[in-house]
Amino acid sequence: MVKRSYMINRRHLRIKVMQAAYALLLSENDNIDAQERYLFKSIDALHDLYLLQYALFRALWDKANFLFQTAKNKYIPSDSPLEKSDNFIHNELLLSIENYFSKNNLPGHIPAWKEHPEVVHPVWEQIVQYDAFVQYMALPKPGFEADKKIIIQIFRNIIAPHELLAAFYEAEVMTWVDDIPFVNTWILDNLKKWNPAESFKPDPLYKDAEDKKFAKELFRKVVLNFNKYEAEIAAKTPNWDSDRITRIDKLLIAMGMTEFLSFPQIPTKVTINEYIEISKDYATPKSGIFINGVLDKMLVDYKAQNAIQKSGRGLL
Repeated sequence: MVKRSYMINRRHLRIKVMQAAYALLLSENDNIDAQERYLFKSIDALHDLYLLQYALFRALWDKANFLFQTAKNKYIPSDSPLEKSDNFIHNELLLSIENYFSKNNLPGHIPAWKEHPEVVHPVWEQIVQYDAFVQYMALPKPGFEADKKIIIQIFRNIIAPHELLAAFYEAEVMTWVDDIPFVNTWILDNLKKWNPAESFKPDPLYKDAEDKKFAKELFRKVVLNFNKYEAEIAAKTPNWDSDRITRIDKLLIAMGMTEFLSFPQIPTKVTINEYIEISKDYATPKSGIFINGVLDKMLVDYKAQNAIQKSGRGLL
């Protein structure tokens, strides 16, 4: 497909690192290698979900094609446009997705939709009752733009918010519950940018090797230095009972400190903003203010000690 701005981004990598580091610190286990394998398994699983969401389109195409072929053999034809129209099975985007998956099987560890009609069927039933779909099926000759529009509408309004799908994903892979919003945004971005000259090809997981390296180094450095960072945080928060500072807050601050000291290409302002944003979903309502305040104090001290070495203009 076209060049993408989406793939897994640094914020989601930070979230994955936070989850893996939190689990390791909470367990008081020192097996960093095992937890690092878990980290990358959970990142790989995000791409599995991306592929599975696209494979659902292929499963819906299969169902539509079966129903259309069955309807053609009825003794008494129906007047329903859903049975008379072949617009959906000739949809250019769906045909391209179907063509890809007919040649490229999903990895064996990813669920096969043919084994889960109890999920596919309710999604299909919701689609055929969708007004925009009924109107699309009645079009005499929908072109590429109409084909693209209906797929975007179905994905945005039916597939992405579907509670049964969300429950299915969560039951299959625990980490998918956090990945669903990101993956849905990723796919929607793909669909919006699709043009008639393209054939479907899934995006890779990482933009480049640097992103994977970033996740590995951030995880290892924050875990190995957490006790030292925790002591520095305590020194900067003398009026706070350490028990009142949540472990998540400490971890997010420690991750920010790690980026200050060990990642010369990341602007300090970006680091602070990223952990404030992550705290909105994973910490307490007041965590963002606390994290911002502590990281600001750390930054002042590190600058005074000349401990931060950033390699570009404006990175401090």
